[in-house]
Amino acid sequence: MLRQIQDEILRLKKERDVTILAHSYQSADVTEVADFVGDSYALAQAAAKVKSETVILCGVRFMAEGVKLLCPDKRVFLSHGGAGCPMAEQLSPEEIRAYKRAHPDCTVVAYINTTAALKAECDVCVTSSSAVKIVSALPGKEILFIPDRNLGAYVAARVPDKTFTFMDGGCPIHGAVGREEALAAKAAHPDALLLVHPECPPDVCSLSDFVGSTTDIMRYAKDSSAGEFIIGTENAIVAHLQMQCPQKTFYPMSKHLICADMRLTTLSDVLNCAKGAGEEITLDPDTAIKARRCIEEMIRLGG
Repeated sequence: MLRQIQDEILRLKKERDVTILAHSYQSADVTEVADFVGDSYALAQAAAKVKSETVILCGVRFMAEGVKLLCPDKRVFLSHGGAGCPMAEQLSPEEIRAYKRAHPDCTVVAYINTTAALKAECDVCVTSSSAVKIVSALPGKEILFIPDRNLGAYVAARVPDKTFTFMDGGCPIHGAVGREEALAAKAAHPDALLLVHPECPPDVCSLSDFVGSTTDIMRYAKDSSAGEFIIGTENAIVAHLQMQCPQKTFYPMSKHLICADMRLTTLSDVLNCAKGAGEEITLDPDTAIKARRCIEEMIRLGG
């Protein structure tokens, strides 16, 4: 049955001129029917080049909004309408406007895990893979980095010539994993390298052998001569890496590294979207114009 659903999706994609973009945290049955699979930055780059009239985003809402910002003339569907991101909504546009009034010389840097309304108040977007490069290239010295304090701290440590301010925000999944869990995983698997996402707390990152985005973690594991790895990001990556590198062994850093919103999307959701159902993403025109500049600046500076 699974194969039949996938075949029907592939048929509809061709018949209806549909492109499917899937985040790396999606399950294998979904990523197998996608035209492109990657992290947030890679999906933004792919979206900018999409030629199809219809795009289905398999991930969470802020990602679908990002596709719509870069493809305003296309129909963009979110595979599951309930798939959000708690971090994306932790701050309000009003809070950012108030900070900018009090600090007119600051550059507001928004992690891509934010709503379109929030991006509209910011100067540039970043992802975990592009943040250090982009912030280093900014002319201003005063940076407000939102919303993830952990990623912000990671960037600040690598861009010492700038002054950073953070608000109280972060990924509730990565941020909840503590040093004790990382140490326990290392003790259980002493020969394994620890690879973690910079959304994890600094004291977890300090124990790691490598810190990077989802794509960077996967690339590192594939290219490394090591045979065992502890993966400190969403546990879907453990499964993907094990399938792609069967000669190596992968362990989750924590059983709690599971994003419920990312797990909402099913193959049936993708099928329904390919048929023309599902939630179509629409944005206020003024918000879209301002937020699009924020993402376009990310792509310009990120390369």
